[in-house]
Amino acid sequence: MKIELWVIGKTKDNYLKDGETEYIKRIKRYMAVEVSTIDIPAWPASMSAAEIKGKESQLVLAKLKADDYLIALDEKGGQVASEELALQMQSWMNAGYKRLIFLVGGAWGIDDSLKQRSNWQLSLSKLTFTHQMVRLIFLEQIYRAFTILNNEPYHNS
Repeated sequence: MKIELWVIGKTKDNYLKDGETEYIKRIKRYMAVEVSTIDIPAWPASMSAAEIKGKESQLVLAKLKADDYLIALDEKGGQVASEELALQMQSWMNAGYKRLIFLVGGAWGIDDSLKQRSNWQLSLSKLTFTHQMVRLIFLEQIYRAFTILNNEPYHNS
């Protein structure tokens, strides 16, 4: 299995890029992981948020394969504790998926068409984070899940 984190648009702040790089390096000790940026054009200012999400959705759907397991990170998704995410990761690994894809939407979130295609929707918190911060926070949670599964001292419970 390979974990892929798909993100819409580039991470702009260096401190976030550095954090992403660090957690990708840590995760690779356990499993293949890749962050894929879905480049978006400069949308016209006249486009509504719904239109932008629809266009971004088309870009994502064009990259998906039928057997991809897609988890959409969405504010209205289900919330789990870190230990529960670790157990869910183990379940996905046991299921033998080729690609486990976590999707972080753009600034306006994720279109309903992607939510419908997703196999699961996950919310990191009731708090609101920028879509760029979510990338780093979620990579840390993936790393934490692997340390929990391997009984390593990173996670204090």
